[in-house]
Amino acid sequence: MILRSDEFADLPTPFGPMRTHLFRPVAEGRYPGILMYSEIFQATAPIRRTAAYLAGHGYLVAVPEIYHEFLPPGEVLAYDQAGADKGNDLKTAKELASYDADSLAVLDYLKAHPACTGKLGTFGICIGGHLSFRAAAKNQDLDAAVCLYATDVHKQSLGKGMNDDTLASIRNTRAELCMIWGRQDPHIPLEGRRKVQAELDAQDLSYTWHEFNGQHAFIRDEGHRYDPVLANTCYGLALELFHRKLGEGVPSGK
Repeated sequence: MILRSDEFADLPTPFGPMRTHLFRPVAEGRYPGILMYSEIFQATAPIRRTAAYLAGHGYLVAVPEIYHEFLPPGEVLAYDQAGADKGNDLKTAKELASYDADSLAVLDYLKAHPACTGKLGTFGICIGGHLSFRAAAKNQDLDAAVCLYATDVHKQSLGKGMNDDTLASIRNTRAELCMIWGRQDPHIPLEGRRKVQAELDAQDLSYTWHEFNGQHAFIRDEGHRYDPVLANTCYGLALELFHRKLGEGVPSGK
């Protein structure tokens, strides 16, 4: 599908306005909505390409700037050590309540958007994988959540105070989860992955679990860790879930 990828909205939150980038098909109609969370570097070029890829399969994709309290609208962090350091510092400077307010603001925006069917999912990478998982735990409007190498869930270290309740809250989800991990990812060791999986099993949740021979950031199409074959496989897993749980777009007039 041909896309619109130059739209954005500055959504109000209790912690200040949040620039949110929108990707959607040009063809008129209504489409399922996807809240897509970025890495710690915000809405970089690889993140925008991922959002466009998903939107091109018939979705209305909204990408919020996760550090809107701290950075000016439109700013991205570089894929270098300084960018990583700043992103990691902000990750634990941000209030947990702000993360939750952000997800609610985007989901409310998508539900009210005239181009949305009202069916909602979430997709996230790295910290975004954690935020996708957390959004599914905290919002009953979500039917599907794709979480790629979700950092810090097993350590409970998201947000100010580094004592989050994400894993404990997942029992409340009604979404089907698609959990994707890299076995060579140093940020999420085997014991961390097993801790998360044990909780999903203990709560008898609906999920699929995928572990691949891949490093952290293997889906990002910049840098030496990118694995295009593996990335394509993971996109396929995400789209299968979204098509099955969220349905398809509705052309105008129907």
